[in-house]
Amino acid sequence: MIQIREATLEDIPYITTIFRDSITHVNAKDYSEKQIRVWTSGALDIDIWKDRIMNSYFIVAELKDTVVGFAYLTKGNYFDGLYVHKDHLRRGFGIKLMRIIESQALAKGYEVLKADVSITSLPFFEDQYYLVEKKQKKNYKGLAFEIYKVYKEL
Repeated sequence: MIQIREATLEDIPYITTIFRDSITHVNAKDYSEKQIRVWTSGALDIDIWKDRIMNSYFIVAELKDTVVGFAYLTKGNYFDGLYVHKDHLRRGFGIKLMRIIESQALAKGYEVLKADVSITSLPFFEDQYYLVEKKQKKNYKGLAFEIYKVYKEL
């Protein structure tokens, strides 16, 4: 049974592991080794993860008391992150996390949810009725990453 709850600071080791492993194993087909290395280095900045948990709507998905995914919402209607453990993909965790994030934005009075998504996750978001606003390059630690700005009317 999937349980969704708000993240706590104690979840950071699980969250950063999922973040790193997801990028390494799932996104590797769409990004270079150097891009993967730079992107996964974001797992090491614990202060940023603490800030996200304390200042965002940040939720985790659990299966048998093990964190298997997470998502977070910033600025009220910016879907800032969605990651599911590589061994738990295509089991409904991502969709459940997404629906709760969407519900939270709607409850706060927003009619549109926005996100920047990777090449890898674009098909998942499109399958959930997100529309591409534009394709763009995003600079992260000196490297350009191809991403998509998407939105969904709630």
